[in-house]
Amino acid sequence: MLSTNMAFKKDASAGYLANHMARLFALALHDRIRPLGLAPAQFMTLLELWEDDGLTQKDLVQRLDVEQATMANTLKRMERDGLITRTENPEDRRAQLVRLTPKAKALREDATSAATGVNEKALSALSPEDRQAFVSLMSRVIGALQD
Repeated sequence: MLSTNMAFKKDASAGYLANHMARLFALALHDRIRPLGLAPAQFMTLLELWEDDGLTQKDLVQRLDVEQATMANTLKRMERDGLITRTENPEDRRAQLVRLTPKAKALREDATSAATGVNEKALSALSPEDRQAFVSLMSRVIGALQD
């Protein structure tokens, strides 16, 4: 625990470093997926839908840990861009199912390849063992923050 007498050192702060790293990842990903007509928020949404097409907006909000309004705006842009359609949920008429269009399905390989390239570049200074440990530790920290 930091003492109030100690100066805050950003280079020793996990939160600061994680935030900085996330921004750099997002910028690099944006550069790689922009030619595909995608933004990072759309890509994250597509990752969920590529795994499980036909989720509700509420499902996506929970899975991606984003605000309802943020997801609503992302889905609106994705619908405008021809990436998704929304259909009535037969189990709950108040909710809509978000479904991928053929255009979005066709982007999967190129978009995930772009993301893999960003990950490879970012982790290139680490050994395979360090990469595995790093990802495992990040997952544990995320889990602790979600509890």
